[in-house]
Amino acid sequence: MADPELIEFDLPRLRMSALAWGPSDGRLALCVHGFPDSAYSWGRLAPLLVAKGFRVVAPFTRGYSPTGPAPDGDYHLGALMSDIIDLHTHLGRPADAVLVGHDWGAFTANGLAAYPGSPFGAHIAMAVPPIRAFDNFSRGIAQNLRTTAIQLRRSWYVLFFQLPFVPERVVHRVIPRLWKDWSPRGADMHEGVQATLAALPSITHRRAAVSYYRSMVRFTRAATQYTGLHRYRFKLPRVPILVLHGEQDGAIQTEYLDGVIDSLPPGSRVETIPGAGHFLQVDQPAAVSEAILGYLKVS
Repeated sequence: MADPELIEFDLPRLRMSALAWGPSDGRLALCVHGFPDSAYSWGRLAPLLVAKGFRVVAPFTRGYSPTGPAPDGDYHLGALMSDIIDLHTHLGRPADAVLVGHDWGAFTANGLAAYPGSPFGAHIAMAVPPIRAFDNFSRGIAQNLRTTAIQLRRSWYVLFFQLPFVPERVVHRVIPRLWKDWSPRGADMHEGVQATLAALPSITHRRAAVSYYRSMVRFTRAATQYTGLHRYRFKLPRVPILVLHGEQDGAIQTEYLDGVIDSLPPGSRVETIPGAGHFLQVDQPAAVSEAILGYLKVS
């Protein structure tokens, strides 16, 4: 498999860089990374999709080098959703395009699946199920309290990132720890960690990555140009969606998948990937590819 192309797009609100694999006339699979991650995390999955006729494009989202920080300083989910719609438009608006999002990319995919004007033909969310679909009442009070306590402990970094000044100066030390905590025991994390650090080479880039979390937790207002999209960020999907989750995900507990399918539109699917942690496209690319192609009915 040839190395990916590095391409740039002049979008309306951002100059975005992306990696691309496969023929230019293949069916578009737009693969969006999260944190602590980069577009390079799709490198093991992309060839498997290309072999089935796809053109895989994986953008470096706003703030992740070689894409620069957001010119408007906005890192709300509405802004991320807007970027992905703009990229889809730039690539010709194919109606059968597939949106595959991991972590923050999954938040984006979930939000667009809820947005009535989503231009994508299929939506896939990895490692972050639609938040509104969580069934916290079915577990009972004691189990729910236990699950919440475990999740709060796993999500310590979200609260840490709310501190001023310090997180962007030490996030390069946090990244290896999160990869270790979120991956299966014995997983080779070196390549993923190094690619993430390379995508966040300066304080400015690291502040951008931290700003995703600050924008979500602090409930600040998205810029006017993003508010129309931003209001759908946590709504239930309106169209079918595939939700994939690593069975050994150390970031978000698999218990949160219980009952999710009951809140999703007909045709949706929820699957756990054995042997995979949070970075399931890195840990088990063949199983992830099989799940995606099966959902899309591509043989």
